[in-house]
Formats: sequence, C-alpha cells, structure tokens
Amino acid sequence: MEFKVEALKDSKYMPLWHDASNKPETLPALDKDAKCELLIVGGGFTGLWAALQLKERKPDADIIMIEATFVGYGASGRNGGMFESLLAHTANNSEYHFPGEKDRIEELGFINSKEFVATLEKYDIDAHYEQVGNLRVATDQDQVKDLKATYEKLKAHGDNVKWFNQEEVRERVNSETYLAGMLEDNGVDGLVDPAQLAWGLKKTILSLGVKIYEGTPLSKIKDTDNGMLAFCENAKIECDKILMATNAFPNPMSQIRKSIIPVWDYAIATEPLNQEQLDSINWGKYRHGVVNNINMFHYYRMTHDNRISWGGGGHVMYYFGGRTDQGVADDQNRFETSCQEFFETFPQLKGVKFTHRWSGIIASSTRFCMVPGVAHRGKVAWAVGYTGLGVAATRFGARIGIELLGYEPSNILDLMFVKKKVLNWPPEPLAWIGVTLTRHAMARADRNGGRKGLWLKMLDYFNLGFAC
Repeated sequence: MEFKVEALKDSKYMPLWHDASNKPETLPALDKDAKCELLIVGGGFTGLWAALQLKERKPDADIIMIEATFVGYGASGRNGGMFESLLAHTANNSEYHFPGEKDRIEELGFINSKEFVATLEKYDIDAHYEQVGNLRVATDQDQVKDLKATYEKLKAHGDNVKWFNQEEVRERVNSETYLAGMLEDNGVDGLVDPAQLAWGLKKTILSLGVKIYEGTPLSKIKDTDNGMLAFCENAKIECDKILMATNAFPNPMSQIRKSIIPVWDYAIATEPLNQEQLDSINWGKYRHGVVNNINMFHYYRMTHDNRISWGGGGHVMYYFGGRTDQGVADDQNRFETSCQEFFETFPQLKGVKFTHRWSGIIASSTRFCMVPGVAHRGKVAWAVGYTGLGVAATRFGARIGIELLGYEPSNILDLMFVKKKVLNWPPEPLAWIGVTLTRHAMARADRNGGRKGLWLKMLDYFNLGFAC
C-alpha cells in the first residue's frame, strides 16, 4: 500500500474544526410563522458578525437568523483559519478594480482586524487566536526572485516585513524545499480556529437576544408593501429587511447567484505531532501560517494542539454547473494528492497519520474580493464572494451589509469598493471553460517559473487576472 494511502486510511471525512467536544447543540428549526425587524439568512461569519455589529449599534433590534444546517457548517467552519487583514487579493488587484482606493482599502482592512481582535477580548470568545504573522516561502529560484521583488516593494511602502535566506527560513519552518521566505507581521494577523470563532459568535449573539433557527433553509422571498416576506419549509417570516449571508450556497436572488461561483477546496489534518516530530520541523517556536509563493498555492498552519492543517494546491476545483452538492466532496484522489504534496514538503514526517479530511466551497467573484449589493428599494442587502479571504473580511462585509440596509451608514458606502458593480460570471458552459482554462494556465505558469502564457496575459489585460 502506498504511503499516502496508508497515511489517510483511518482519517474521517469531517472538518477538523467540527470535531470538538464543545460543539454546541443544534438549535431547533423554525416551525411557526414569525416576525422581526431584520432577518439574516446564513449562519456563517458574515451573518454572525452582522448580528453582533447591529446589536452593538442598535441593542433593541429584533433579529432572527436562519441557517439551513448549523452555525459554522459551511466555509466558516471549513477554512484554514488564516487570519489576514486583506480585504482584496494583492495591491495590484485593488488598484485595477478600485483606482485610487488601494491605500484606503488596506487601512480599512487593518482597522477591521484590530476591531475583530478587540471583539474577541470584549466578549471572551476563545477562538484560539494566535498573533503569529504570515510566512510566504519560495521553493525555486524564480519564486525567490519574485518574492524578493515583493519584499522590496512592501518594505518601501512601510510594511513590517522580514526577509529570510535559505538558512533563516528553515530555522522558522524546516523544509528542505524552502530556498527563501518573507514574513509579514502587522501586529494583528495570525491564526484562529474557525469553528470556535463561529460558535463563540453564536453564543454571544444569543446572549444579546438574537433568535437563531438552525435546520431552516430559505426557499424564496417576496417584496411586500410593509417590508419583506421570507418563506421557509414550515413557516414564513415577516420582516422589515433581509441580509443575505449565504456566500456560495444557493440563494433565491439572481443578482447574487450571477456574481459568484463555488470553487471547491480540499484539506487534510494530521494527528497531534509529538515532540520529536515538532523538533524535526522546527515550527513550534514561531507557528506562522505558511503559503508558498505560486499561483496554485498551499496554505498550512499549526493548530493549538500541534496538528498540521494543510489545504489548497493544484486540486482546487470548479465543477460544471456550479455544483455545491456532496457528490464531489469526498474525492479520494484529491486527498491523496494533497497527502503526497505534504510529504514532499516535510519528508521527515513520513509515518505521520492524517485523522481528518474535508472539503468546502469558496465563493469566488471576478474581482477576487467581496461583492456587496442592495435591492428591493433598500430592503435586502448582501456581502458575498470573499474568494478565500473571509476569516477577517467577513466582519467588514457584514458592516457594509447592515449599513446598506440603513443602520448608521458611513462614508465607506461612498467607496468604489462598495458602489462599483461586479462583472458577473458568464453562463455555462462558458464559466466552466473559462475557469478550467485559467486553472490549467496558472498551474503551467507555476511550472514555468511564473511566466504567464497568452491566456493569463489576456486576463490581466482585461483586469481579470487573480493578481493582475
């Protein structure tokens, strides 16, 4: 039996984060008609942060949250827990899509992250937050050159970045594949346990009077003279306003469905490492979150109990028709590929077992950051499409959502970041063809030292490239 199959054979298909002794009981579904001021659809980070921030602004707000499964089920309980202040992928991406707002977007992201951490302290939410910065590593000379150029640019901008040569980066994380590294540390970014964060927010908003109904999917909404009407399986809800916080999951509003696509990602997690294993990778001293400096990057981190959570890579997938069903969720080939790539990075850990494997969907927009919007004469708003940056950015997206609904709106609503309409994804089969071509072109560029082919150059020309 191949070592990667052996390493995975006893793993269970479940997000590591969900397999916790303090996982809260699922709350009862809504089984009778209800009324409220604000209905929040979706029990992930966006919905949770929206409820909390609105309660802080308007303590007497009557809020109902409905969730199709349980709080933290989706991307909010399946991500790597990499906590970054970014609201958009790369400064180039911000400048292309929102000219003149790059520095303001960066500033707002940092402020949002500081407020995020302050909220954890205020409400005693134990999300296993660790302020450890983020380490980007290079594994060939072309990546070293590209990463050094990025370092010089960030350093000139005044960012707190450190450059590590081969010896220095391996002192931080010992992988024989590393040739250089760059640490970004703004004093806030680091790691969280995403499920503990979601469940901590759930407990907090319940204590503030928010009513939560799990196992309650939304089927449709209707605009009425007095507000909005939401239809669930066994009840309907009369409300003044609705915040859609469904991200990549099915939504009755075509504006949202057209603006994002669901991209599947696959992750694995090891058993807790013993001291000898920890010493062999030398990672336990610093515990940075790590990504490699390529297009189809891996992201990995240490957990609070010294496991390694490992995700990303070349097997990130968009399936024809925008599938979100479980039929593509437990793909053994993708997990085995991920396992092989793990041991290529850390060959000294061969023999380590993986206890968990899981998958989830990332909501991706054509501008590679969140997409806010408002409809029904200001009675329905949304913030979706975080494209892999949702751990921190969802708090800001939630703020935009409630402000679009008229709750203490501020000048952030004047930003192009909020006002500019997103370019929708094309219909099938064009969406699948375009994404598949792009995925293969990015992987090919990684194999060719980062050099882009005609397809990626064309996307960059039209400001549709991932990093432009």
